[in-house]
Amino acid sequence: MPEEAGMQDMVTLKTIAETLNTSNDLSLMLDTVVGKLLELTGLTAGWLFLIDERGEYTCISDYNLPPALMRRDKEPMRIGTCWCVNRFRDGRLQHAVNIINCKRLEDAVEFKWGDTQDITHHATVPLRSGERMLGLLNVAAPGKEHFSDSELALLQAVAYQIGSAMERMRLYRAEQRRAHLYARLGDFGAALSLTVNECTETDALPGTVIRLLGKYFDWPFAALVQQTNGTCHIQAIYTNSQVWLDSVVALSKEGTRLMNRIVDHHRSAVLSMEELVEMFGQVKHELNWDQLASAIGVPISFQAPSEAGLLVVGIGEKSPNLAKADSEVLEALAEHIIAARESLKLADHRRELARLEERNRLARDLHDSVNQMLFSLSLTARGVESMLSDTKPLHPAVEAMKDIRALSQEALKEMRALIMQLRPVGLEAGLLSALQEYGTKQGLQVIVDRKGMRSISRSIEEGLWRIGQEAINNIRKHSGVTSAEILLELDEKEAKLTISDQGKGGAKNRSSNQSSLGLSIMRERAQSLGGKLDVWSSSRKGTTVTAVIPLSLESE
Repeated sequence: MPEEAGMQDMVTLKTIAETLNTSNDLSLMLDTVVGKLLELTGLTAGWLFLIDERGEYTCISDYNLPPALMRRDKEPMRIGTCWCVNRFRDGRLQHAVNIINCKRLEDAVEFKWGDTQDITHHATVPLRSGERMLGLLNVAAPGKEHFSDSELALLQAVAYQIGSAMERMRLYRAEQRRAHLYARLGDFGAALSLTVNECTETDALPGTVIRLLGKYFDWPFAALVQQTNGTCHIQAIYTNSQVWLDSVVALSKEGTRLMNRIVDHHRSAVLSMEELVEMFGQVKHELNWDQLASAIGVPISFQAPSEAGLLVVGIGEKSPNLAKADSEVLEALAEHIIAARESLKLADHRRELARLEERNRLARDLHDSVNQMLFSLSLTARGVESMLSDTKPLHPAVEAMKDIRALSQEALKEMRALIMQLRPVGLEAGLLSALQEYGTKQGLQVIVDRKGMRSISRSIEEGLWRIGQEAINNIRKHSGVTSAEILLELDEKEAKLTISDQGKGGAKNRSSNQSSLGLSIMRERAQSLGGKLDVWSSSRKGTTVTAVIPLSLESE
């Protein structure tokens, strides 16, 4: 009876609609609605595939599957392919259709996986919401090889209901996720600000950021990567509830290409598992890839064009809609990281100004006290020596006073050099001019030369000034010559300062503790600026000290 069939269809659609509104849990809702659909239509088995944009499918719900499809934790429903999935991928499945037979069930019979309960065929119905294709609904019954047009029409209507409900739940879950992440973002921002206020080194920021990400967010994996002058290094990683600092690990060529792609587009990007493994697969720490479904990378734009950063987090669930909410929060996180880095740099600048002020104060105190006393001692020694020289016979203390006068003059010279080191005067005229003037005051003829032109930051200029001073002091004290050469080379990537002499050499092997301390201080200064210091010495060709300091446009 057509009227009775129509009434039954209306009852089915009404019941399905009511069932779809009973839960906001997607898996529970789908299990319930598939079971209810089978009960109302007299069918016995059903399963539902979700299929993403890449064509990857997941059996998200099933009801009363035959034992052959239940083997090994439903392995036949998780691997392989079939005609209905292939048609969906090809865009040929737009309406409910009869499938002649089921390849998964055919394989079950061929490979003797178990009882198929006489199910050989099923109907396939695409799930959609508007133009958005979501997946497939398959239903079957023992011995049923054909579905009538009215049955397919009913299944199509039910599929539209399910698709609409899934879209509603997707939006609901996405909003829930977004609200949760923004609440966590507030806690993260407060904690980061507090940590930055207590932090004294910019280099400690990556580890701090990753640790706080692991604490306040539920991402199972997070990593910070920095690119400087074209080289990409992993700064810190959060995985397995631990933080690893890997500043010496460089990205692979493919990983660098992926990072550049994201950075150049200036927006977040979803990474597949293959891309994530390509980027971080060389990390020696054990990474649990199984708990990840995909990843998101968001660029961190620093002020210096030669520098760039990338924040990557792993997502534990396959859901592009949830990933969208994560991307929004990650972009906000990137802004927090940039602000924290700039705050630390300002704090470093304030501390540097405080150190300069303290050195200036100490230089003034030494000039006004010890320096004046040494000068007075030298004059007194000269006067006493002059008086004793007029006595006949010559007073025996004359030679002692000569020694006192020579020692006081040498101490006065050392004190003036120390004061100049504490309070560098003349850097405003340029680094080379200041070093040349300093060498002249030390009794040396200094020849200076420059290759390349660009400005460098105050901290780098002062660091090179201190290294140059120490090298000049060593030449004056130990080389046995009265001349030196200084070369400053500047390019886009580094500043190179070379100080050389043609003296006795042996700088590395001198027994003088003061000389060894001077070399150590120069090395420490270079390393504190991210550079290195090399000393080459020969007994026949003299000594060459070379300091190489990396530069960025930020130095300007």
